[in-house]
Amino acid sequence: MMSIQKYLGSIQKISINDLKIDSVLLLSILILIMTGLIILSSASSAISENNFGTPFYYLNRQLIAISIGSFFALICLYIPIFYWEKMGPFLLIIGLLLLLLVLLPGFGHTVNGSTRWLKMGIMNVQVSDPARLCIMIYVAGYLVRRNRQLREGFVGFLRPMIVLGLASLLLLLETDFGATAVLLVTVLSMLLVAGARIRDFLMFLIATASMLGLLVMQFPSRMRRFTGFLDPWDENVVYNAGYQLTQSLIAIGRGEWLGVGLGNSVQKLFYLPEAHTDFIFAVFSEEFGLLGSIFLILLFTTLIWRIFRLAIKSAKVDHFFEAYFCIGVGSWLGFQVAINLGVNMGLLPTKGLTLPLISYGRSSIIMTLVTLGILLRIYHELDSGYVSKYKRKVRKKLL
Repeated sequence: MMSIQKYLGSIQKISINDLKIDSVLLLSILILIMTGLIILSSASSAISENNFGTPFYYLNRQLIAISIGSFFALICLYIPIFYWEKMGPFLLIIGLLLLLLVLLPGFGHTVNGSTRWLKMGIMNVQVSDPARLCIMIYVAGYLVRRNRQLREGFVGFLRPMIVLGLASLLLLLETDFGATAVLLVTVLSMLLVAGARIRDFLMFLIATASMLGLLVMQFPSRMRRFTGFLDPWDENVVYNAGYQLTQSLIAIGRGEWLGVGLGNSVQKLFYLPEAHTDFIFAVFSEEFGLLGSIFLILLFTTLIWRIFRLAIKSAKVDHFFEAYFCIGVGSWLGFQVAINLGVNMGLLPTKGLTLPLISYGRSSIIMTLVTLGILLRIYHELDSGYVSKYKRKVRKKLL
């Protein structure tokens, strides 16, 4: 293993003037963060005042998390991408250990029956967030090293599936079905773009869908969520499994075209559970209306479009690790945003997934900003023509 001094030596000394930044990507990130802080200050004010005596409790904690995430994202801007590529196997071990550690007695923190958080000093970390980043980095490196085996044989496809299956099993033991679905879509998207055979892909999809269906039927609470969203107004579920959804739909309906105005939401006043996390989009729609919701969706569309555009740009110059990683990040963010909006609008059953960069969640926003910092570094290397000695060596092996 490389020494710490060698790792530190890999960090480039770049002045601010030398940095090449995707201004559209950065601007969309900043606007989403500011929008998130504005709506969080409104959506969390009532519950903050009731539980902690101040309306800005959650806002202040989110601001601290954004500061921490921005600091680490800035560090990522100065770390060459080959560092992440070489560290893939080590990061995979860290990610799996985190998923395992949270299940051990005394380490995991349980909320609403789900053990997803790890106690780390002043904050609880949802382990699926760092684990997902670690797995994406590993899979992107694997797809570069073993691309021929992936395209030509089942064994090349099976190896990342074993990793994905193990991670998914640990997430399911945490009863985190939402994070499991996001991880599956993320990794499978990377494999599909890398050239995995369609028959292998379809076989895995059928097997996975069957297993998830059986698991849902084994958990009565999950089954009630699934059946509840089909008709949330039914008298048997409207005050039980369908309660969150009906309150969310009421909030969205009250917003009409232009909304009721910032801070004037009624549903956030203890009618809508998780108004500052999973259902923050409903509060946003109530206060800013249909036009505000379209604006928010366009912001996410711009962000995801720039990420996929960065993937295409990377592939054109044979930076395949960067391309696969961008595909993974774009698929993750796009799928999670789609799931969250679908849940809020009653198109999908409740999954417990937050809206990236908008919802309250400290570990989530820290890891999201770190990931986006890596993307900004990828853009810098592409635009400046930076190619490391390691990448030249990999290219020679591939050719």
